[in-house]
Amino acid sequence: MKRILKTALRFKESPQSPIPSFQQWPSRTFSSTTTRLAEEAPPPIQLRSYQEECIQAVLTSISQGHKRLGISLATGSGKTVIFTRLIDRVQPPNDEATRTLILAHRRELVEQAARHCASAYPGKTIEVELGKLQASGYADITVASLQSILSKDRLLKFDPSKYKLVLVDEAHHIVAPGYLKILEHMNLRHKHPDSPTLVGVSATFSRSDGLRLGAAIDEIVYHKDYIDMIKDKWLSDVIFTTVESKADLSRVKTRGAGNTGEFDTASLSKAVNTPELNDIIIRAWFAKAAPPKRDSTLVFCVDLSHVAALTQRFRHHGFDARYVTGDTPAKERAERLEQFKKKEFPVLINCGVFTEGTDIPNIDCVVLARPTRSRNLLIQMIGRGMRLHKGKENCHVIDMVSSLDTGIVTTPTLFGLDPGELVTEKTGVELSELRGRRESEREMTTERGVRMSEAAKRAQPTGRSYKVAFTEYDSVFDLISDTSGEKHIRAMSQFTWVQVNPNKYVLSTERDVIRLEKEEVDVSEKEGEEKVEAIWKGYVMRALLNGKSPWAAPREILRAVTLVDAVHGCDRFASEHYSQFYISQRMPWRKAPASEGQLKFLNKLRVEEDKLGPGDITRGKAADMITKIKHGAKGRFAELEANKKRRNKKSMYEQMERGRREREKVTVGPLAS
Repeated sequence: MKRILKTALRFKESPQSPIPSFQQWPSRTFSSTTTRLAEEAPPPIQLRSYQEECIQAVLTSISQGHKRLGISLATGSGKTVIFTRLIDRVQPPNDEATRTLILAHRRELVEQAARHCASAYPGKTIEVELGKLQASGYADITVASLQSILSKDRLLKFDPSKYKLVLVDEAHHIVAPGYLKILEHMNLRHKHPDSPTLVGVSATFSRSDGLRLGAAIDEIVYHKDYIDMIKDKWLSDVIFTTVESKADLSRVKTRGAGNTGEFDTASLSKAVNTPELNDIIIRAWFAKAAPPKRDSTLVFCVDLSHVAALTQRFRHHGFDARYVTGDTPAKERAERLEQFKKKEFPVLINCGVFTEGTDIPNIDCVVLARPTRSRNLLIQMIGRGMRLHKGKENCHVIDMVSSLDTGIVTTPTLFGLDPGELVTEKTGVELSELRGRRESEREMTTERGVRMSEAAKRAQPTGRSYKVAFTEYDSVFDLISDTSGEKHIRAMSQFTWVQVNPNKYVLSTERDVIRLEKEEVDVSEKEGEEKVEAIWKGYVMRALLNGKSPWAAPREILRAVTLVDAVHGCDRFASEHYSQFYISQRMPWRKAPASEGQLKFLNKLRVEEDKLGPGDITRGKAADMITKIKHGAKGRFAELEANKKRRNKKSMYEQMERGRREREKVTVGPLAS
């Protein structure tokens, strides 16, 4: 089909302005051309049903007076087709405001939008603002890169009063400072009756960093996610396999406030870029997707060093893997991409190049070699394999799942499953069904729990209910003062047992100590068998008058299955070897005031204004508290404090995660500013 390229320019408002030098577009690149594709225009693209539905939603919202709109559509849904088709459908507010400005943050997106506009509007003037290529500001449609339009004073040539429409691709970036500067210039920073209409399009219309999209967009007018589109056969089906990589992410730093942002790149690379983990990736890929199973695999890495290492490991194992990074020259990148599309090699490795706005429909396997905490990034990476392609049945996503306690998101989370759910070759429909089963199981568990709770209540004549609660202490002294742990054991025994921790009791004599502990022991009857039971063990610790340690090695005196039997056995041993004067609860001396030596020892744990006096505590109580201190109370308090901090941190983290997940939800309707 022959098309004639002509150069033309309309200078209605400034006929005296010098006409800049223009060139025709070369076959593969774009220049600062004003062009008309006049003859034999290609037939218009037949819009899909949802695309027309989306356009109508935008037009309806504009007719209701709204100015800043968002469209949320899955990767591969034809977002560029929709927003370019909007250009003719949105009516100018007046005779002067007829132009359209399209903004994107990457070269590939700019070139893609320009190609669509040239195809859709052969009768309009189209210019590109990209790098050294500069637009005049007078074209019907200008497609500009964010970086270029913000360079020097290039933004000033775009008169906002002459524009009816501003379109933003990958608009989840729209609250970045650069975009906000452009919106300010175009009178779109705030709702204004004389401003153009703003329409932002994105597959991941959410922010996990806390920045509110409502600062730039007032409402989402249309939303259709990838699950709906797979079901409707507009996108390729996807099967998921999760592989446990064993990567330790516990020390990986994160970016953003509140420790809820994405992983720090350098820190993450150090954790996952190891020969062992890279070989796990290759083994998983070889088992599931190596040719002839799959033809075109796209691998997402963390950074350049990860790309280099993984490329080398693929080649070491005999597979032709090549890479593209942000540093790859444009010509070389285009050539390599074209070779990959022609299936001249099976594995293309990248880091951050192909997450947005890349059309490689032949991809039939995506390997997520990098963990992420961003649901948006996860969707963008998976989306690379969702485009329909001749002969392509589905796309296999291999997700290398790492430590779940660091807040990563995995492919199962997209379907409402636990991120730790390991799946093998499950389709989206099967994962949705699995979610339904998991929800049913939870409901059954909850219902069973309710029934058991009701049965337990009926079994209690008093009708009292019980719950587990944490006991927290503000100081070591509060811990050793608490006698609640002794009530149970002292109801079984006449001796002065004290509780050091939930599974350890101590009885102090005139010189030695008897210790009772709950331990796990191997009770296997046959070799190779693993059978463990918890039993109580009693020990005696002899006091040493000389030596580095005050105690001899503990000597086991008994074992018992129950605490009652263990206590009775130890009591019998104590009665035979030690004086009742020191161990009996009923000795009169225990009711006397604490001695000076006891008070001096205990007051080391108390602040100056809260010291104990002679009448504040009995001698028996003081003796029990000193026993606790000598036999582990300080360690117990440190453990409780650490657990308390962990619970508080976990609670705070869960709260922040809930907020992050809430921000990531995309629904049709107004956005919070």
